[in-house]
Amino acid sequence: MVIEYLSQPSLFRSGLLERKYGALYFEKTALVELASRFGTPLYVLSEGRIRDNYRRLNKAFHERYDKTRIYYAAKANTNLSVLMILRDEGSFLDVLSPGEIHLALRSGVDPERILYTGTSVSEEELDYAIKSHVTINVDSLHQMEQLLGKTKPSIVSVRVNPEVGAGHHEHCVTGLRDSKFGLLKKDAHQAYKMAKDAGVERFGIQMHIGSGILDPAPYFEAIENLLTIAKEVHDNLGVNFEFVDIGGGFGVPYKPEEQEIDLENTSEHIVSLFKNHVSEYGLGEPALGIEPGRYIVCDAGILLTRVNSVKKTPFKEFVGVDAGFNTLIRPAMYGSYHEIILANASRPGTERACDIVGPLCESGDSFGRDRKLEETRSGDILAVLNAGAYGFVMSSQYNSRPRSAEVLVRDGRCAVIREREQLETLTAGQKIAEWLK
Repeated sequence: MVIEYLSQPSLFRSGLLERKYGALYFEKTALVELASRFGTPLYVLSEGRIRDNYRRLNKAFHERYDKTRIYYAAKANTNLSVLMILRDEGSFLDVLSPGEIHLALRSGVDPERILYTGTSVSEEELDYAIKSHVTINVDSLHQMEQLLGKTKPSIVSVRVNPEVGAGHHEHCVTGLRDSKFGLLKKDAHQAYKMAKDAGVERFGIQMHIGSGILDPAPYFEAIENLLTIAKEVHDNLGVNFEFVDIGGGFGVPYKPEEQEIDLENTSEHIVSLFKNHVSEYGLGEPALGIEPGRYIVCDAGILLTRVNSVKKTPFKEFVGVDAGFNTLIRPAMYGSYHEIILANASRPGTERACDIVGPLCESGDSFGRDRKLEETRSGDILAVLNAGAYGFVMSSQYNSRPRSAEVLVRDGRCAVIREREQLETLTAGQKIAEWLK
């Protein structure tokens, strides 16, 4: 059997994605067969890749500091099967809403291993977090006041704004001084004082500077700022920290020419900086928390979409597919790049420039403009790579289109892990006002 390994994204280099006789296989599963069996658009997730990504990250940090906690950032992909895979791997969870708390608990993760970081938190949301017995990471003085007015938590954490930000898009930069997230140094001190005065005895401290970061340099400055604040809180208030969480944001290469983050050097630098400062500042031996989301699930997911039509004009060639930004919003929302390739038998030598567009009534409904793609025909299946993070979780029913299904693959086997919505789904929960009947 002749197997052709493509040479572009890391998924091909790993051998997890390959061509056999021209057709695309993902973890030994033919993608066109999945599209035929389960329909399109279809998200396909690799169990093996999720586990490998987690283990690689976990090993890099644990070898250097055995009190590292990997908090999977659930917002990247909240499918129950994904959460259960990571539960089995020993992951902690970073969650942002009552829904994510609910899913985390349903997946079997112990509440003590769940860190809830909300922003603009309602009374009802805070009540749910308290009732769920998860660790609450406070985002404002008002939220700390709300929390202490309801209960004396066994442990509380404060999200600090380190005034250092980075990310692949301005919407994903969260650590600058004008960001809505976290407390600046003065308010952070006040938050810890409020908790200490209320009798709280166990503490954490957390930050998050942004998402999709391939150059780790901003982390180093932010960690120094975070630990400086931790030292001042410790010295002035006698607060001891059980964990110091530096957040997530480790990026992955979306474009073929982008380089992967150097995990070995990055983890070595982060852990060395952390250990040196913690020792120098007399902070004991707190756990080191990191919050990867995209890094773990991004390249473990592929979106399959079927070509509906090919339209040629004197100015453009449009390849119309059945997925739109209701299915994957990242290109429309962030201008994000996703590699797109033919999943069925390739047609070498027929490449030409085209726009790959969806079925929505929006000019911005495009997955890529002026992309080099082999000759494409109606009925072909295209594979949109790196779709495991911020794919289904950001999808919608816009234009009244039901959301897609999700399938998990492992070593040639597959299972549906989310049923495709039907037209009847669109009316679920809706009621007609009595005066309209």
